[in-house]
Amino acid sequence: MYRNSWIEIDVDALRDNVKTLKAQTQKKFIAVIKANGYGNGDVAIAKVCVESGADMLAVSSLDEALSIRHAGIDAELLILGYVDPMHLGVCVNENITVTAVSLDWVKMALQQECSGLKVHLKVDTGMNRIGFKSAQELKQGIELLKKGHVQMSGIFTHFACSDDAEHLMTDCQMELFKRIATSLNHEFEWIHCSNSDATVSYQESFSNAVRCGLAMFGTTSYKTELKPVMSLYTKIIHVKKVPAGQTVGYGATYTTKEDEIIATVPIGYADGWIRKHQGRKAYVNGHEAEFVGRICMDQAMLRLKHWEDVGTVVELIGDHISLCRVAQELETIPYEVMTLLSDRLTKVYKRSGSYSDAFTPRFEKVEELDV
Repeated sequence: MYRNSWIEIDVDALRDNVKTLKAQTQKKFIAVIKANGYGNGDVAIAKVCVESGADMLAVSSLDEALSIRHAGIDAELLILGYVDPMHLGVCVNENITVTAVSLDWVKMALQQECSGLKVHLKVDTGMNRIGFKSAQELKQGIELLKKGHVQMSGIFTHFACSDDAEHLMTDCQMELFKRIATSLNHEFEWIHCSNSDATVSYQESFSNAVRCGLAMFGTTSYKTELKPVMSLYTKIIHVKKVPAGQTVGYGATYTTKEDEIIATVPIGYADGWIRKHQGRKAYVNGHEAEFVGRICMDQAMLRLKHWEDVGTVVELIGDHISLCRVAQELETIPYEVMTLLSDRLTKVYKRSGSYSDAFTPRFEKVEELDV
């Protein structure tokens, strides 16, 4: 590893979380690894999930699906988002299941040669994003897909408010989904509606599979025994004493109030560590240090309580500063914090207490880590 900022993934925690979630639900497990495995490396996360008993992988686009296939992973694979019908031949050839999002989509799909294609039907029960809006449209779509020799292997919906256990919308969506699905007189191999929050908080017996993304990484809107998987670290690359009255960073937005110790770390908004982190804290050798001055593209500055040497490890997300805390302080959600992290950050995978090259791409020298 040549740059002193990295994401660390606890492979054992990820494996345990997948097994725990699957055991608790007693349903088939769809591991959602979209957005580059929530910023943790889609191929590596896919391998761990399959090893841990995931029955299917899910991504958001054909590009993401091909990333998995070209890595040699032949697990069941579902694209949750829209796929342009003109590319369905690729999906047939690569054994990739796609989402049928509307009657219009079905009609466009059947203009292509898609015999043997596998689809899951998406039912819009209230998100108003993508999906069939009525049983009538679904029945028409099913009849057309049958004529095109398309395999309708699944049906699903997506909850809008599962992060709020008291919200009545989840019950309403579930009842609508159940009513529509049962009216179709079609046997589906896969029936799924629960995302991460619903998986840990909402009980229903109609579906036979769950879709988990964030929960695999140990985070949900509810208190659970799931284990944190992802940490983010950097190292001090420069440190100096700055006299009182001097400014720090672009725009001179911070002025030292007294003689202060300012350290520079090699992470910035091009890494997904956005400018809004200014004023937040990192954890350095037993104490918290504030980000002062604007976050730069590649670097950021910290005000230290006492001198720390170059090479000192700085925790940005980890045991002392949780992912949820970071999200709350940024007034956003953990999903956004994780998926903003860019590919400039090296990813290292820790297994049985040691850094493993089994999941680490070439050229990333994990053996050089000294933390």
